Amino acid sequence: MNPVSMPSSPSGVPPPPVHNRAKLQGGVTHAVYPPGTPALRKLNHWLQHAVIRGAVWLVQIMPYRVALGLAWLAAVLVTHLLRLQRRETVKRMRGVFGPSLSEREARRIAARALRNFCFAVVDTCRNTRLTLATFERLVDVGDAPARLAAQLSSGRGAILATPHMGAWEMAGTACALYNMPLFAVAGQQRNRYFDAWLQNSRRAMGFEVLMRGAASMRSVLRRLQSGEVMAVLPDVRMRTEAVGVRFLGGTANLGAGMAHFARLAKVPIFPCIILREGWTRHRITLYPPVWSDPTLEAVADIQRMTQAVMDVVDAAIRAHPDQWFWFNRRWVLEPVGKRAAAG
Repeated sequence: MNPVSMPSSPSGVPPPPVHNRAKLQGGVTHAVYPPGTPALRKLNHWLQHAVIRGAVWLVQIMPYRVALGLAWLAAVLVTHLLRLQRRETVKRMRGVFGPSLSEREARRIAARALRNFCFAVVDTCRNTRLTLATFERLVDVGDAPARLAAQLSSGRGAILATPHMGAWEMAGTACALYNMPLFAVAGQQRNRYFDAWLQNSRRAMGFEVLMRGAASMRSVLRRLQSGEVMAVLPDVRMRTEAVGVRFLGGTANLGAGMAHFARLAKVPIFPCIILREGWTRHRITLYPPVWSDPTLEAVADIQRMTQAVMDVVDAAIRAHPDQWFWFNRRWVLEPVGKRAAAG
């Protein structure tokens, strides 16, 4: 499937709604632990949080290429130290691509995929300090902002389905910098200090994260109907039976929420692929929207929409296997209940 082309501005960058970073208004999130949480656990979490914040600060202040160089070195070390994980990754790749992919080539792709993931971590650390001018020097956005803005101008929102490819957090950064209201749904981190810092950092960018639960589900529908963008990671395996789709030569058990909310709110799903070009450049491609079909039963329509999105993701991974995150412990093609049965 090819992305739809739209005319861009004379400068080559489509006109965004507003060239300012959105700032969400609201209170500051604080670290709150349940009553009875051991003090030693809190101290351990605080120390972890302090180390992470210090590392992020260092990545932010050092030159971009220096930070990427250190990330490359870390990837090389991890590749040689975690040989068991590397074998599992190679096994996954050869299971997807078949015997045409040699073990040597699979190891090479796995090493590059790990390097690209480490690069993505650097980009995520630095995203909060990006200005629009710097962002546009690093990222080829094509017509994505103009097309997304056109949808929002209708008064209804959209769902941005961005898989774990390239520096996938760039999608959220783009929405924030182009002043598009953005939100996502996620669970709370066990380390409440890190969770609070993460929420506050994202809110400062204009990216709000709703905690998973019944109340947030109602808020999702209201926000989509009022013109906000919901960011989702569509390539995450569900632990319980959900939506089974064809993916990478197998069957993936994926969440129904993306298509469910698109159908209820009557908004489109935009598959969005982010690729790294070299070390410092990125390209964002927004694919044709996937709309619900009111003539279908809900279950069939959710299945169809999810499959349509994952067909785009599948093609992108096959074309650029070194850009996808192959290392998740919850392997997307693992059958539901396999680990529980093994235990």
